[in-house]
This record gives sequence, structure tokens and C-alpha cells, in this order.
Amino acid sequence: MDMNKVADNPTDSRAQIPTARSRLQAENVTIGYDKRVISESLSVDIPDGAFTVIVGPNACGKSTLLRALSRLLAPSAGSVLLDGKAISSYPAKEVARRLGLLPQSSIAPDGIRVADLVARGRYPHQKLIRQWSKDDESAVVEAMDSTGVTELSGRLVDELSGGQRQRVWVAMVLAQQTPLMLLDEPTTFLDIAYQIDLLELCSELNKTKGRTLVAVLHDLNHACRYADHIIAMKDGEIVAEGRPSEIITAELVHDVFGLPCRIIDDPESHTPLVIPLVRK
Repeated sequence: MDMNKVADNPTDSRAQIPTARSRLQAENVTIGYDKRVISESLSVDIPDGAFTVIVGPNACGKSTLLRALSRLLAPSAGSVLLDGKAISSYPAKEVARRLGLLPQSSIAPDGIRVADLVARGRYPHQKLIRQWSKDDESAVVEAMDSTGVTELSGRLVDELSGGQRQRVWVAMVLAQQTPLMLLDEPTTFLDIAYQIDLLELCSELNKTKGRTLVAVLHDLNHACRYADHIIAMKDGEIVAEGRPSEIITAELVHDVFGLPCRIIDDPESHTPLVIPLVRK
């Protein structure tokens, strides 16, 4: 392969995929719903110890891929591997000790309070003969503090705003204390300040605690600022992946999103900043 040609093609960046075997990967998976195929023969390795963000236009397969990686959606062909084994071969509780998931929409049981919902994140660590422990209590307190919901601990989840509920769900995933975290549109319903707070928290979990994170985001500039690794999807396929500075170009953004733009250096983070062109 001519690596110079690869480097010159912004939509052919898959040569930059890490070659080391990762803890979470998809191998030639075909995924979809009923008889509608979203992605076919798709393969991806999630880099260990990185903050990976999946981007792409609506209905391109981002959330479908995340659901397959989390075992919520079984591939009709191929397999998802977790620590070298088919994820489907693990008991559900074992998967939940290794991988935490915040789905796109979550429904809380009626009448449950915030602290009790966050505490459910400790369920994978519970055994029949094991009672609630200091470690469980510490994990819940830390998760609520990190997401700013401590003052809501006694409130009913049903009474909260959409943004408050989203932060409570994130706290529950944090309390699970898994080395892998998958977040499907975690900034949904959050105002801009809480979006930044949440992404800063994700970055901190990755950088200081070594957690591997995978998130689906719609905001390309947020993805560029916080991600170590970006996966760009279009029509169910991965068209590019790599570091934001390596793959985010005006050509790629136009190809994937249909958006004419120019890319400048973010003066704060020195990451790519997408500036849409004025449309006349």
C-alpha cells in the first residue's frame, strides 16, 4: 500500500487504526433491526485507555454500532468481542462488571428516588450473600458528587427536568465503576454549561482513572476538543477514524455531513474547530 496516497486522502484514514488488540472490538458484524440492515461486514477496534467519539449524520448507524458493542443488539453475522471472547458468551452480570452503558433513552421505575436509582449501578457487584458495603456507599456518593446531583438525592426522578434526569443516569453508570463506559448521546437535554461539565468529567475519567470511554456525540466541535480518537460514520460504514487533528478536514466534513466549512485551530484547546461557511 502507498502510505503517501493514504495520507493524502482524508476519507481513507483507517490505516491509522491502532494495531494492538483491544478489549472491545467488532469483527465483520452485520447489524440492523428486523430485516433492515444498517451496517454490513463492519469491523472496528476500540482503542484501550482512550476517549473515543463516534460522529456522523442522523441515521448513519452510530447508535446501532454502540448498541451492538454493548450487547443490547445482537449481530446477525460476525461477532463483538470483549476481552477476546464473544460478548454473547458472558453472563449478563459479568458484562455489567466490565462495561457500563448509558443508552439513548432510559426509563426510571415509578416512584424511585435519585439516590436509589444511582445505587442500582452497584447491582453487578452484589452477590446473594453480600450486603451493601462501604465501597458501594463510597461509589454512589462519588458518582453523585461528580455529576452534581447530590442535592437531588432525596428527590423523585419523575419530578426532575430532562437535564437533571440525564445527569442522574450518568451518575448511575459512574457508580457501576466499570473499566469500559459506553455513552449514547450523553449530552442530550443538557444546557451548554452541563454539556461541557459532563465532557470534562468524561475526559477526567479517561485521563486520571484510565477508563476507556466511547460516546456518540452530535456536536463535532465537542468531539474534536475532547476525543482522543474519532470514528466518522456515513450510511452504516466507517469512512475515517483516528486522532481529530489527523482526520477532521473540510473535505471529510463535507463528505460525511454535507456541510461546506473551513477548519481553524481552536484557540483554547488547539484542536480542529469546524466553522460552517455562510450560505447565500
